[in-house]
Amino acid sequence: APGWAALIAATRCADPFLSRPCSFEDSLRQLAEWARAQAENRRVAICLGMAFWKRRRIAALFAHAGGAPGFTRSAGHAIAEAKRQGGAVAAWAGAMPQGFREACGRAGVTLLTVEDGFVRSRGLGARFLPGAAYAVDAEGIYYDPARPSGLERLLAESDFPPDLLARAAALRQAIVARGVTKYNLAGSAPRLDPPPGRDCLLVPGQVEDDASVRLGGAGLGGNLDLLRAVRAANPDAWIVYKPHPDLEAGFRKGRLPPEALAGLADQVVTGAPLTALLPQIDALHTLTSLSGFEALLRGVKVVTWGQPFYAGWGLTEDRAPPPRRGRTLELDALVAGALILFPRQVDPLTELPCPPELVLERLQRPELWKISPLTLHRGVEGWLRGLLARRRGLR
Repeated sequence: APGWAALIAATRCADPFLSRPCSFEDSLRQLAEWARAQAENRRVAICLGMAFWKRRRIAALFAHAGGAPGFTRSAGHAIAEAKRQGGAVAAWAGAMPQGFREACGRAGVTLLTVEDGFVRSRGLGARFLPGAAYAVDAEGIYYDPARPSGLERLLAESDFPPDLLARAAALRQAIVARGVTKYNLAGSAPRLDPPPGRDCLLVPGQVEDDASVRLGGAGLGGNLDLLRAVRAANPDAWIVYKPHPDLEAGFRKGRLPPEALAGLADQVVTGAPLTALLPQIDALHTLTSLSGFEALLRGVKVVTWGQPFYAGWGLTEDRAPPPRRGRTLELDALVAGALILFPRQVDPLTELPCPPELVLERLQRPELWKISPLTLHRGVEGWLRGLLARRRGLR
């Protein structure tokens, strides 16, 4: 034992991500995390539905000592290859063909659904910028309340010891201090100046064909339905509508023309980061937007009209309470589950599995989030779409 103690004391360890000294204990923890990731990744036989611009990052996400899984566009080939290898299919949730989950079940093949995590990159996914955080779920997917998901089960059943809650609190405080959100978009915000005595409510728009709206909207069909519901429930409020960044960029469906907003929104804010608006409002009303989670992190009241993953835990006012939930969580338990325990991160620099705290560090380095020629093409396309929409009076 004395020999081992001396050996440990003489050992010098380095942080593999930040190239600075670290403790022996921290090194052991990182090695254990890598070993766990290796074990999980070995069961992934093939990936389905991964856009080509995501594939390098997804390959790093599922890499192991034997290499990385292959990619296919064919659902039949994915099932056959997974069965041949005795492994799982990792499928992008939003690109799975209808009935694929059931087909995997009939074939006895494990299905892992993959989606973006909750702090992903410096830029929109619609601009082909790959993320650094991913949700990998063996049960369902976090935005579909019709079936249980791995995140929901984790939040419902996990213990959250004091050291984990302290880590979650530190992570939350760092996110708020650095102004971090899912996309981390720049911009300035106008002052919201409601008349005295009127509550200021922010309604963030969403992409209407997004799966979270279709599956978790609780009967509301999109942005116009949400605005009507919020106005009906709050006739005297000053309602601020913020279109989704993908809609502002001209990429996705759901842009509302000015005439549709008349009488529903008192102010429309475009090109503004969410973090600049949250300190100015009394509450945020949303269907399923991650903006609600980001508002919770900053101590803002959140009213949900759909069934997002963060609803139903006693932290939000829910107009359509999700099924199966009901456990009361403190905010840092939600943070621990959603940002530490559940997602998997890939360091954009080393392409190694990494903790969420490192992703925050990497977000401070714009050169790691490079714009490709395809991204530039996508940006020009979005600019032209936005220009045409404005010329037609739709914005």
